Amino acid sequence: MGSPGTGSLAVMTIAPEDAVVVDFPLRGEGWLAVTTPAARVPSHGTDLLGQRYAYDFVRVDARPGRHEHPASGWRVAMAGAPTREFHAWGAPIHAPFDGVVVSASDGMTERERVGSALREAARAARNAAAFTPARIPGIMGNHVLLRAEHLRTPAGGDVFGGMAHLAPGSVAVRPGDRVRAGDVLGRVGHTGNSTSPHLHIQLMDSTDLMSARGIPLAFRGYEVARGGAWTPVDAGIPALGERLRSASTAG
Repeated sequence: MGSPGTGSLAVMTIAPEDAVVVDFPLRGEGWLAVTTPAARVPSHGTDLLGQRYAYDFVRVDARPGRHEHPASGWRVAMAGAPTREFHAWGAPIHAPFDGVVVSASDGMTERERVGSALREAARAARNAAAFTPARIPGIMGNHVLLRAEHLRTPAGGDVFGGMAHLAPGSVAVRPGDRVRAGDVLGRVGHTGNSTSPHLHIQLMDSTDLMSARGIPLAFRGYEVARGGAWTPVDAGIPALGERLRSASTAG
């Protein structure tokens, strides 16, 4: 979601045994963790908004490197490209656990183009510098917040999950809905403080984003490309740039 303000940045990571394990929320292959607590904590450079252990996932094609769009990386970085041409755009987002919908927002429009890398970085920096609590909805974009039914914090409190930047018109749930792990919540988009179509996902101990503390999370139900083969992962912390695919054929 971006980096409003600053936090106590430390080059440290988390281990799966210290995390709450949830289902991988995306399907298919080509997913790349471009922000992850496997690389640093806080993963987004701040503890604000419950983001301490948050992830950002983009989708790439089979070419080596980070190709989020069919055009050359140089062309996209210099000139941008239409939002809906990005590989991640429109991919279904599945509930990572059984839960109840606390809030669901689908009212934000989407920028039709992803700008050049320089322009997108500058816009994200301006948003961070101008952060106030009133700007939180604009940072999150279209989003879904869930309360987990069967997960608890180490202190015994509720666990909440947030998924942000969803495509307009795609949110498939309403507050009060009960969802099962795997149900479709919405689709990947480019709303809010987003530099390209991607999924932002985090766990936290409250839905009050100004006081929420991030909860470490790991994923089950995915595979990692290693040495030309796919390796199953039961409870993992995706590494920076690691190519992933869902182990599920549903959805």
